[in-house]
Amino acid sequence: MTEPQGPEHRTGGPPAARPVEQAGRGDVVELDQSGSSAAYDPVPARRADGGRAGRFWSARRVPAAVLALVVLGAGGLLLYDVASVRADRPAMWWRRSLADELARRPLDSPWLLGAAAAAVLIGLWLLVLALTPGLRALLPMRRDLPGVRAALDRSAAALVLRDRAVEVSGVQSVRVRMGRGQAVVHAVSHFRELDDVRADLDTVLGTGIRELGLARPPSLSVHVRRPAKKG
Repeated sequence: MTEPQGPEHRTGGPPAARPVEQAGRGDVVELDQSGSSAAYDPVPARRADGGRAGRFWSARRVPAAVLALVVLGAGGLLLYDVASVRADRPAMWWRRSLADELARRPLDSPWLLGAAAAAVLIGLWLLVLALTPGLRALLPMRRDLPGVRAALDRSAAALVLRDRAVEVSGVQSVRVRMGRGQAVVHAVSHFRELDDVRADLDTVLGTGIRELGLARPPSLSVHVRRPAKKG
């Protein structure tokens, strides 16, 4: 719960960070205010002892299989054609045609520039696939034990926070968008003051994010509004 501040601490600036006590455990989750009264950056209450929790790397099976098949097919076809020429047989028509086209066309030909641009784009795409981990839908969890790694799906994390939010009094419906760096919550309240509902959501969702056990807890942004009027 939020500790009230006395009049001697009230100034014209934004309110200071307020600790939120986790019910039943006594753990404290600090919420650092950022931007507005509805946006907070949760600070982990304790450090993990199992080492650094990095992102999971995708196996990239489909791009790797496609690239391997293309390279294998092109290499096998070229090797067969070279062996045929060595055996005093004519080269394949596609190699003769390609050689003639390259001999006749200048280097600034649109056909050559387009092929070169396509090759560069394909190479950059392969480099991006090789150097980025992928699996953006998985959120790495805190490593409490060495040698044990776990991750939480973003949709599952959003569902957990949504279930927490609908338990708050006055909340009619909730929509949660869980990102890697921020959890955005849009709630509709049909009774109670909006500031009171937002404060309860800040407390409940701050505790919920702490209990997810993520290695990098996302910041929290809560938006509360009244339901749209019909007619």
